[in-house]
Amino acid sequence: QVQLVESGGGLVQPGGSLRLSCAASGSIFSINAMGWYRQAPGKQRELVAAITRGGNTNYADSVKGRFTISRDNTKTTVYLQMNSLKPEDTAVYYCAAAGNIVVLTTTPGYWGQGTQVTVSS
Repeated sequence: QVQLVESGGGLVQPGGSLRLSCAASGSIFSINAMGWYRQAPGKQRELVAAITRGGNTNYADSVKGRFTISRDNTKTTVYLQMNSLKPEDTAVYYCAAAGNIVVLTTTPGYWGQGTQVTVSS
């Protein structure tokens, strides 16, 4: 089993920045891809950023150039740096992990509890 614990959400004004963190523990040797999903009220959950064990990253078009996913040297903590935030970025953000990138983008086996990000003036 893998446990994911997120932190870093909150309220920010449009144009501001936030950094989310996701710490993984447990059977992390089985994890080769981690990422961040978000779900806004009335909308489907969407993958916004992902990173593989090898360091490859990909992003949703809506966040390219504004969000950056990274990890620490131990590869057990993943970050999402969010800059130039917009009201439409408001959502609950979930950390996710899986054995490979394909599974991460479809049905991740592991989820964090979610953290609220609200962008409003």
